[in-house]
Amino acid sequence: MRETVLPTPEPPDLPGTRPRLSKRGRLRTYFLTGIIVAGPLAITIYLTWYFISLIDSWVKPLVPPSYLPDHYLPFSIPGLGLLIAFFAVTLLGFLTANLVGRSVVEFGEVLLARTPVISGLYKGLRQIFETLFSANGTSFRTVGLVEFPVKGTWSVVFVSAPAGPDVQTALDPAGDHVGVFLPCAPNPTTGFFFYLPRADIIEVEISVDDAAKLVMSAGVIQPEDPQARLHAMAASLRTAQTEAAPSSAGRNAPASQDA
Repeated sequence: MRETVLPTPEPPDLPGTRPRLSKRGRLRTYFLTGIIVAGPLAITIYLTWYFISLIDSWVKPLVPPSYLPDHYLPFSIPGLGLLIAFFAVTLLGFLTANLVGRSVVEFGEVLLARTPVISGLYKGLRQIFETLFSANGTSFRTVGLVEFPVKGTWSVVFVSAPAGPDVQTALDPAGDHVGVFLPCAPNPTTGFFFYLPRADIIEVEISVDDAAKLVMSAGVIQPEDPQARLHAMAASLRTAQTEAAPSSAGRNAPASQDA
């Protein structure tokens, strides 16, 4: 007579244990985990490759083909244009720091200053680049909170430079006004710029990078304190050890009684 094999029932979920997932739930979890891992990596590689290809397309046509390794090799070397651009910009900075290079730059600026339209564009762009990339620049290094757009609501701003003498005199000669940039979510490159009294700005101890992530994620990615994260990890580890101690003691108790 053939025996009937009954399926073994799954043990019920105990209190405090993680519930079992179905095959569809596990597949969905694996898929989402793969997206979390592969998504940022793929976008980073794509943007890096796009930037390198863009610089190569600008620089390589300016170099004679006989000086490029691509002329002798059966394949193209990516990043060669970026390397040439880096050395060219560094050499330009080195020459500008010397007396001869400074004289050449000043002569070029005099020629541009006499051109009606180009002079204003060049001066404005140079001031922006000097403010953002100078070694002693202080703009956009402080994050603050201001009441905007209505009273009682707070927005993240990047504190810029203090107001100039003309602007300060027009606003309040005895006051202290500072320029702030309020980025828009989720694109922090667009926003509003306005002057506020320094007393109306609440400075917060977070970096500009963390503030930009906060704006781009619409508040999903919060600034993280590395020290607090380490304390939380240590606390969870101590909790796990405390919970594991009674169970191990319970397993060893019968053995000691038999002995």
